[in-house]
Amino acid sequence: MKNLKSLRTEAGVSQSKLAESVGSTQQAIHRYEHEDYEPDIMTMIQIANFFNTSVDYLVGNTGIRHRIEKIEKYDLNKEEAVLIDKFRRLSVKHKKSVSVMLDTLIDEN
Repeated sequence: MKNLKSLRTEAGVSQSKLAESVGSTQQAIHRYEHEDYEPDIMTMIQIANFFNTSVDYLVGNTGIRHRIEKIEKYDLNKEEAVLIDKFRRLSVKHKKSVSVMLDTLIDEN
């Protein structure tokens, strides 16, 4: 819980208030902050949700502070999916060329 104390103090939340919000005790929050004790996964999730961050950030596995959202795939048919996969494998230079060609074709219509 490497980032817990900094998140809590930055938000201006006391250990007691955080404990009350996540169904824990002030003593437990103190132990989590001093890494004397680790919470169970459900408590970690509740704490991460309270601060709108991820469990990975909370425990110090990432420097990405904001919650990481799932990326949904577009609703593509098979042909479109194949084209996207091919496009992703292109170099930056070739991606730009394809983009210019697409713009030209669209402008012609």
